[in-house]
Amino acid sequence: MKPLKSALYVGRVMHQRVRPKRHLLRYRTWCLLLDLDELPVLGKRLRLYSHNASNLFSTRDADHGDGGATSLREQVERHMRNAGMTPDGGSIRLLTMPRILGYAFNPISVYYCYTRDGALAAMLYEVNNTFGQRHSYFIPVADPDGDIVRQSCAKRLYVSPFMAMDMTYDFVVSPPGDTLSLQIIDRDADGVVMTALQRQERAELTDWNLLRVFVTHPLLTLKVTAGIHIEALRLWLKGVKLQRRPPAPRYAVTLVTQVREQGSP
Repeated sequence: MKPLKSALYVGRVMHQRVRPKRHLLRYRTWCLLLDLDELPVLGKRLRLYSHNASNLFSTRDADHGDGGATSLREQVERHMRNAGMTPDGGSIRLLTMPRILGYAFNPISVYYCYTRDGALAAMLYEVNNTFGQRHSYFIPVADPDGDIVRQSCAKRLYVSPFMAMDMTYDFVVSPPGDTLSLQIIDRDADGVVMTALQRQERAELTDWNLLRVFVTHPLLTLKVTAGIHIEALRLWLKGVKLQRRPPAPRYAVTLVTQVREQGSP
């Protein structure tokens, strides 16, 4: 049987706010790395996972992208073309938390877009807030041969009620291998406000490993949502001011290139 490109990654997430009040959060987490071309076969090889169907673990295309009937690959390749790139059929892999017992919430999911020869060509960062809004940032990779990807863009989506909108995101990415890491640094005009860091180690995507993380990380997606609200309460009790929520971005995707930043439906 052909080995899967899809995998399971297990590790920790850390959030550290330095202004206006110091605040630290750490928790254990795990994600699936899903090769989009393998989605039709994963449900046949795994008993505990289904694609676009109910199971202990599942993923649904409607939970990502524009939520419509167009496949995720087609959507990502459309963003590539809108950014002036030419898709060549290379792998697109999605790092995300699945639905667990039918429930899912992903503060961020990440698409790694490769060329046919295996070079990392672009990143797509898909951000969800707890108000039912989603916005993505598509950024081509400037140095496909580098071990670390460094990218930046302006913040477009209101995420935390305690974070202003006039900010930038710095992304520092170590692409999936035996390990992966994703660091997001939130900056305003005065410097760093918060840093989030996700580090995880690869495990084979099997029913046994899925069952293991279900036991060791019970009801993870529900805990993430509950944790967001608990930490919000802690920040409010510390006296951090609430920020007014603006209208949703005009475009669903921000396209960032070396010469311009634009929107895409």
